[in-house]
Amino acid sequence: MANTTNNQLQQVFISEADQYLFAQGTHYDIYKKLGAHPSVQDGQEGMYFAVWAPNAANVYVIGSFNEWNEWSHPLDRLGPGGIYGKFYPGIHTEELYKFLIVTPDGRRLYKADPFANAAELRPGTASVTTDISHFTWTDEKWMKERDKKDMNKEPIAIYECHIGSWMKHPYGENGFYNYREFTDRIVEYLKELKYTHVELMGIAEHPFDGSWGYQVTGYYAPTSRYGSPEDFAYLVNTLHENGIGVILDWVPAHFPRDAHGLAEFDGTCLYEHPDRRRGEHPEWGTKIFNYGKTEVKNFLLANALFWIREYHIDGLRVDAVASMLYLDYGKRDGEWLPNIYGGNKNLDAIEFFKHFNSVIHGSYPGVMTIAEESTAWPKVTGDVEDDGLGFSFKWNMGWMHDFCEYMKLDPLFRKNNHYALTFAMSYNTSENYILPISHDEVVHLKCSMLNKMPGYHVDKYANLRVAYTYMFGHAGKKLLFMGQEFGQEREWSEARELDWYLLQEPLNKGMMEYVKELLNIYRKYPIMYENDNNWDGFEWISCDDCDRSTYSFMRKGPKSKKTLLFVLNMTPIKREGFTVGVPTSQKCKLLLNSDDTRFGGNGNVIPEELVPKKETCDYRPYQITFDLPPFSAAVFER
Repeated sequence: MANTTNNQLQQVFISEADQYLFAQGTHYDIYKKLGAHPSVQDGQEGMYFAVWAPNAANVYVIGSFNEWNEWSHPLDRLGPGGIYGKFYPGIHTEELYKFLIVTPDGRRLYKADPFANAAELRPGTASVTTDISHFTWTDEKWMKERDKKDMNKEPIAIYECHIGSWMKHPYGENGFYNYREFTDRIVEYLKELKYTHVELMGIAEHPFDGSWGYQVTGYYAPTSRYGSPEDFAYLVNTLHENGIGVILDWVPAHFPRDAHGLAEFDGTCLYEHPDRRRGEHPEWGTKIFNYGKTEVKNFLLANALFWIREYHIDGLRVDAVASMLYLDYGKRDGEWLPNIYGGNKNLDAIEFFKHFNSVIHGSYPGVMTIAEESTAWPKVTGDVEDDGLGFSFKWNMGWMHDFCEYMKLDPLFRKNNHYALTFAMSYNTSENYILPISHDEVVHLKCSMLNKMPGYHVDKYANLRVAYTYMFGHAGKKLLFMGQEFGQEREWSEARELDWYLLQEPLNKGMMEYVKELLNIYRKYPIMYENDNNWDGFEWISCDDCDRSTYSFMRKGPKSKKTLLFVLNMTPIKREGFTVGVPTSQKCKLLLNSDDTRFGGNGNVIPEELVPKKETCDYRPYQITFDLPPFSAAVFER
């Protein structure tokens, strides 16, 4: 969606060069040719339609413009690659349409346009003619600054958000806020809490709300649930103007079987692998893209670039990467086909990821690619030249699992699982990590983050404040799912809005204030984010205090004169006269006490300033002493 003040139409057509590059898998602008595009020929304005359907006998375009007449608007086969296209005058934007594909055996398939830039609101399944070239962007400053940044050395605190259930109108069938209404509310909220990025779920068009947007039928269309493509552009532009980056969930792993979608698009397995052992997910009931087919790879690569170029997206979080890398993912014996070497690695998917990341980072160095990868696959964020996959970041699913399992424990048993919270630092340097507390952790009877915590009601909030302090202090970028910042008590459901009424309760209001303070500290001190993937930025003070279930560590930097000291008590027992070793005689100034009453705590006091005493503790030459409240965290600036 480029800047434009000139509404004069250009002629759209598909050349032999277009067909050649698409067949090679390297036509990164193919979305400007395939699909439906306003065009002009011989002085007449209309619409140019094009679709890839190499195994079709005939292709027609049908829609509201011809009263769905099946035979009045045939498309021409343009060459041996199987692209059909034709210009029709007098067809304007906002028309519903589909492609009628007639197979050699006479079947008629009614397909939505794979490259459509807009789609009909579900339960309708038609595509919509549109023109995405008219929006005027005003985020030039953001875009220039973004491409100069090294994301590894920048603060990244991501608010994962599902627009349709973040906040709802009390009236209407769905109650959805449109993109512009959502913009007005989310911008101020994110600025107040000091998040750096928002990650939006379910933006590409999808037919079923309950899929949360992870079963896509319209890869090139922002979902019509919340408004028009221009409305979505307004959302991104406004976020950028307010210093907030935008990350989209992107789903190249699979697609649904819906009759109007990509499945058996031209009567054959066109987008999916023809062998069911490679082309279907038994557990998910979905189709798997054929990553060995050049045109399919081109479809996906061009789609990633489409969101970056046309909608100025700052990052793509790639869903279900592990399912793409392993041929036997979620499959039993006999349900999967080994590679040519007899192994379970998907060689085509590996090559696809290398190509994907090379193209994006080569053209847009400030754009992040993030892998949701749940195994120990090596070099996910390693350089492609060093046989890595080339992602910017990887979700640290191991950290997330250990963290959640530990925090769910009764404090009596935490001493037997003490190293669950220290293990992640043993492999921290292997990748560039994001620590994710995502939507997947607060659905399907897993409980909200608050109700994962043990103890009485007030104890749950105290536990969660300590948990978040550990998360924000630990090395790695941060991601937190919406609602968990104020202690949402119910599990998330896409069918209802967050429980905003809870903010009238002191504990919930205090929780949000606490998360705001953590985010403020995170962004204020470069030592919290500049050295996330090396030991220059993190140092354990005490990681072996199993019996008392306490932890202490420092965030630091090689050039910084300041360090931050984190002290955590994971039990309901007050530790009177608690000592912590420190390396020098520098005074320790209290920045944060999670037991402060303004956060919903009990008000146990920790001195505002502590002067270290020259006495060995924790193998350090100096120590500080204070009373550490139960279920509490203290953060000091040194």
